[in-house]
Amino acid sequence: MTARDTLLRLMPPTAASDTSVDWERMRESWGKQFPSDFRHFITVYGAGTIDNCLSVLEPEPRGVEPGPDNMLMETVNAENAWAREPKSADLVNTRPELIAWGLDCSSDILCWDASGDDPEAWPVLVRSRDGNLWSRYECGMVEFLVRVLRADFPDCPLSDVSLWGRHPAVFLNQREYQRLLKAGLDPRTGEPDPYAGMFGD
Repeated sequence: MTARDTLLRLMPPTAASDTSVDWERMRESWGKQFPSDFRHFITVYGAGTIDNCLSVLEPEPRGVEPGPDNMLMETVNAENAWAREPKSADLVNTRPELIAWGLDCSSDILCWDASGDDPEAWPVLVRSRDGNLWSRYECGMVEFLVRVLRADFPDCPLSDVSLWGRHPAVFLNQREYQRLLKAGLDPRTGEPDPYAGMFGD
C-alpha cells in the first residue's frame, strides 16, 4: 500500500477539493516542479486543516500578493527562521532551498528542502517552535503525514502532539468548513452548535 493509499484510509476526504492550481504556472514561477504526492493531495483534499491543528498551505505562484497562512508568506517566515535558529546536527552548515507547505497550531513550519533536482526525493524539514530547532526527515509530505498520524517516528516531530497517533483524522478545506458553519454545525465535531458562525470563525 502506498503512502497515498494509507493516508486516504487514515484521513478519508470529507469533501471534494476546493483548490484549483495551475501547476505549470507554479513550476514556472518557482522554477521547480512540485512533488507528485503534494499535487495529488491538493487534487483530492485541497488546502485546509487537519483536526484544526495542521494546515496544508494553498499553493501560490510567486509574484502574486500573498495572503495570510499561505505558501509564499510561510516560505519567507521559514527562510527568516532558518537564518537565526539552531539546527539538528545533520543540518549544520547546510543551505537548503526552503519551500513551506504546512503550518501547525504551535507555529511549527513544515517545508521541503527543494535544492535537489528530483522533487520526488525532497525531504521534509520541520522548524519546531518548541526549542526553535530545525530537523530533517527523509520522506515526502504525504509519507510524513502518514507517519505522524500513525506515530511512526521515534518521537513526534511537531511541538503539538494533537495529531500524534491520531486516526482517523479529519481534514476540512475552507469551503467545507464554511458549509458546516452555515449549517449550524461545529466544523471540528460535526455536532449541532447553535453558536456556529456567530463570531466569524
